[in-house]
Amino acid sequence: MAAVPALTYASLCQSIKKSALSPVYLLHGEESYYLDELMKLFEETVPAEERAFNLYVLYGHGTSSAEVLDACRRFPVMADRQLVLLKEAQSMNANEVNKLAEYVRHPNPTTTLVLCFRGAAAKGKDLIGACKTSAVVFESKKLTDRNIGPVLEGLIREVGLNIEPKGLSMLKEYVGTDLAKLHNEINKMALVLGKGAMITPESIERNIGVSKDYNNFELIDALAVRDAAKAFTITRYFRSNPKNNPGTLTAAALFGFFSSLMIMHFTRDKSPSSLMGALGLKWQSQLSRYETGARNYNAYRTIEIISAIRNFDRKSKGVGSRLNEYDLLDELIFRILAARGDLGV
Repeated sequence: MAAVPALTYASLCQSIKKSALSPVYLLHGEESYYLDELMKLFEETVPAEERAFNLYVLYGHGTSSAEVLDACRRFPVMADRQLVLLKEAQSMNANEVNKLAEYVRHPNPTTTLVLCFRGAAAKGKDLIGACKTSAVVFESKKLTDRNIGPVLEGLIREVGLNIEPKGLSMLKEYVGTDLAKLHNEINKMALVLGKGAMITPESIERNIGVSKDYNNFELIDALAVRDAAKAFTITRYFRSNPKNNPGTLTAAALFGFFSSLMIMHFTRDKSPSSLMGALGLKWQSQLSRYETGARNYNAYRTIEIISAIRNFDRKSKGVGSRLNEYDLLDELIFRILAARGDLGV
């Protein structure tokens, strides 16, 4: 049998909602949010009145492969298909999991088996090999600061909205890589703004509570041009609004910015297209803040600043300091602005 290509989350959701089901699915990966949502969708394919007969929900802990196979080999009751969900499959040992491989290669055509390794990579060499050629495989990868932008843009398009570049940066910094929070905020904006609307910094401030003037995006812009007055005005606002502006999130945003400056400094081809590719930027207008930052913070200063950010992270966890995170943040901003790049000192 020819290998079945792994599907994207959106495509997989669409096929499940249409009840266009395959005999076997393997769901795995570090990001649990997508896996949980997919399992809910699978359950919804079985009508409520049929679930007592045609839906089997098993859990890896305390379940043997024999029990899974027994459920799979039954026949649906007054329906065309039954559904067998093995949740928390990561709790089964590899030997037990491998015993499912032969079934995966020759599944019951009236059963859909879903194997879900929640928050972990699939295990069992034999099972994985069988799934590569005889199952639909979806890996739910953990979001990173580098790939959150495209994912966020995709979700915004899916709900029929558009977004300005600054608004995208604000949402990225506010949401971080928390997928559940990301989906929640995007759905909230879709409900409030309506299809076809543009997400602007003003609408984010109005509906989510992130200030369009006092946020990590504006703080980085202020630091890029070495505007100390504006930078400390923003951190004072953060101190008075700690719920929406945790110091650790600000430090993460600063680390991302200055790490990008390091990439700029050591990218040989300084053409806009080359730098945009190296930094993962979509619009050339986004490049200006990095170009300004690179002019004001040479490579040595940038190395010193990254070290200061790491020191902030250590102290904010209570190691070597009793200051609160906003006192530490002010100290960090001072060290950024005062950095000389004297690494030997």
